[in-house]
Amino acid sequence: MTLADLAVGSPATVLAVGGERSIRRRLLELGLLPQTEVRVMHIAPLGDPLSLRVRNTTLSIRKSEAAQIEVAPAANG
Repeated sequence: MTLADLAVGSPATVLAVGGERSIRRRLLELGLLPQTEVRVMHIAPLGDPLSLRVRNTTLSIRKSEAAQIEVAPAANG
């Protein structure tokens, strides 16, 4: 499952971050590291971008970038 597939409000744990090297590096710098909990807070009306909650910070990323992030639904969700 990818972050782009996650329902709004559902918590998940990042398993892996893929994509081009420059994009992958930037996502990791933003805190989207493996074993980090993430939650989709809002999706824009046209489906892009997604608003995420990661480590008490809100991020907005493109849906194409979210599709490169593999996640597992959190057990407490």
